[in-house]
Amino acid sequence: MKRPSFQRRIGGAITALVTPFHDGVFDSVDMMAHVEWQLLSGVDGLLVCSLTGEGPTLTEAERLRAIEICVELCEGQVPVIVASGTNDTATTIAETLQAQRLGADAALVTVPYYSKPTQKGVLHHFEQLAAHTELPLIVHNQPSHTAIDLAPATVMRLAEIPGIIGICDDSSDVSRIDRWRSQLSERFGLYTSNDASAFAFTVAGGRGCFSNAANIVPRLFQSMQHSAACGHLSAAQSIDARLQPLFDALARESEPATVKHALSLVRYIAADVRLPLVGVANETATVIQTALAQFQADGSGRFASRRTFRLGL
Repeated sequence: MKRPSFQRRIGGAITALVTPFHDGVFDSVDMMAHVEWQLLSGVDGLLVCSLTGEGPTLTEAERLRAIEICVELCEGQVPVIVASGTNDTATTIAETLQAQRLGADAALVTVPYYSKPTQKGVLHHFEQLAAHTELPLIVHNQPSHTAIDLAPATVMRLAEIPGIIGICDDSSDVSRIDRWRSQLSERFGLYTSNDASAFAFTVAGGRGCFSNAANIVPRLFQSMQHSAACGHLSAAQSIDARLQPLFDALARESEPATVKHALSLVRYIAADVRLPLVGVANETATVIQTALAQFQADGSGRFASRRTFRLGL
């Protein structure tokens, strides 16, 4: 069933969770530990099974268990959003219904990829999805992955569908929020999944960010988002400036790989990724370690214990 109260709460710092693997096997223990740390750090929501979570490589059983862990551990404290989009409408409906049955609070659904449907096809895709599920839907517009960019007219039409509560834009074009906001109702949320522009996006009126970096610096990222939303711009800008080298480092290669490499340096999660992804290049690894150096706990030039290290606390 829908949970209308959460529609107002989906915002702020939402962590696009990685999915831990150990020797290629889904590690539910590390998944639980990571979710618990995120909740203790004060993030505003969790996104599971996204591209950052290597959702396309998960088996059905792994996907189910990852969602269950998030729902069970959150216990209604923060919303759990499931990435359920595919390039097939029937499969997307099935994945979204599964998330609904498991107790998710919303679904983040990508624009269909690879087949490059027309704007009309995209609209019909989401109309069918909204007609078959009661789960609140957030459309994910990510042209870099789908080769389709939603036209402004399509965004306006999508916003008229009752089950769709917002759109998440993957670009760094903050001007889009001004163009869209004037034509959208207040109920319709605008989100970003671009860490580097999250501060500017929030200042411009965005509701929140589905963040990769929040896996590593959850408390700092949450503080930046909340400071920006509350109008404490100097504080927010200062945190953003501190985080930009990390954002840049993570964006050098595929972010599941870069995020997991960073986590392998500072916590308990292995750097394992599944093919076709591979581990980061040596040069990228060096850049990531340099970006993390400012968050070192002991000031000795060495990273603290992986199980006791607390970035940004």
